[in-house]
Amino acid sequence: MPLDMKQIKDGENVNTEFKSEYSEEIKKTIIAFANTSGGTLFIGINNDKTVKGVNDPDDTLLQVTNVVRNAVKPDLTLFVDCKAEKKGKAAVIVVTVQKGTACPYYLAGKGIRPEGVFIRQGASTVPATETAILRMIKETDGEKYEEMRSLNQDLSFNEAAKFFKTENVNFGVNQKRTLYLQTIGGVYTNLGLLLSDQSVHTVKLAIFEGVDKEIFKDRREFSGSLLKQLNDIYEYLEIHNRTHAEVKGLIRQEHRDYPEDAFREALLNALVHRDYSYSSSILISIFDDRIEFVSVGGLPNGVSLDDIMLGISVLRNEKLANVFYRLHLIEAYGMGIPKIMRSYSDCTRKPELHATSNAFKITLPNKNITNKKSDNKKGSLKESEIKIINMFDKQNEVTRKEIEHSLSISQATAVRLLRKLSEKRIIQAIGEGKNIRYRKV
Repeated sequence: MPLDMKQIKDGENVNTEFKSEYSEEIKKTIIAFANTSGGTLFIGINNDKTVKGVNDPDDTLLQVTNVVRNAVKPDLTLFVDCKAEKKGKAAVIVVTVQKGTACPYYLAGKGIRPEGVFIRQGASTVPATETAILRMIKETDGEKYEEMRSLNQDLSFNEAAKFFKTENVNFGVNQKRTLYLQTIGGVYTNLGLLLSDQSVHTVKLAIFEGVDKEIFKDRREFSGSLLKQLNDIYEYLEIHNRTHAEVKGLIRQEHRDYPEDAFREALLNALVHRDYSYSSSILISIFDDRIEFVSVGGLPNGVSLDDIMLGISVLRNEKLANVFYRLHLIEAYGMGIPKIMRSYSDCTRKPELHATSNAFKITLPNKNITNKKSDNKKGSLKESEIKIINMFDKQNEVTRKEIEHSLSISQATAVRLLRKLSEKRIIQAIGEGKNIRYRKV
């Protein structure tokens, strides 16, 4: 077939590239065309548009088809057409590339990273930025994070395999694909990344002295496979879930600070329902009187806190939840929050749920503090807070000014202490404005 010189006369541009001879670098150009808007690569044309031709057209065609088949992922062969065309006696290889439907295409040896993904900018082939790569993935795979292709394809599953083995659940190639950790084409998804040893998402845990965040007692960061994190965090929480004993008559009764079901379900909720498209860590804070679990990502659209309390579950990470279900970590969707609330049925203070547009928090009260009268909470309070509580032994109600005078503190300090005692539900405000007074709950 004679060579059409019209496109060549227009010169190199976003859809046209000239190569004087074959080299393996053409794979970058082919990838760039597939990732951008398609294009034509001419092998045997000089940069000045003169026709040089190739020495062995059949061998060059074979090299081009081999590099497309072996060096480019995902499979691009259906979008590439190679043929030899002639101008006089000179043979030119014309490689026509359509825009692919599985962008981003990348070098098999580099993965979905800037050094492996290329796009066209004008007449040049350049590495794609990470932002551009993520945009291509979203356009191709949709918005669900767990279903999108992982930027890291060099993954291992040693910890996950141990967990699956413990639960007597198979974990081979077929299971990875059935559970959507991997596509049929062998590409790992973000769900695969979350369960892999290379997971980039972490949980930060801190233990504080007292009931605020002024003094650290310990802090940890858990990383790796979500299954490993789940196991390690649960064991750590178990160690710090203290047991209090009391003797009633001849019977010794033991009570743990937190129901095991409660912090287990709160932890699972944080891991399963968080928005992993954000890089921020899940935060777990342990105080003398409570544990707080804060996960990134508010409630799914159309779901309210009242819906959650009723057991309605709209899964943000449906496939991750399915993995946890297969591993017998969750019993049924939507039952976690009701189970938490039931475990506090005998308590005056109940677990609290708070949601913003970007975060969700579950607060579990310490049952061994919650079920005691406020007088018995003094062990977890500061000296100045205890002095305020002792004022109620002499009078039923006190004012802020009386507290300032009795403790010789400033107005700002008195307001801060009263606010903290109110938050702990030890005292409550009566009245409004200048007439506001405080009494014990």
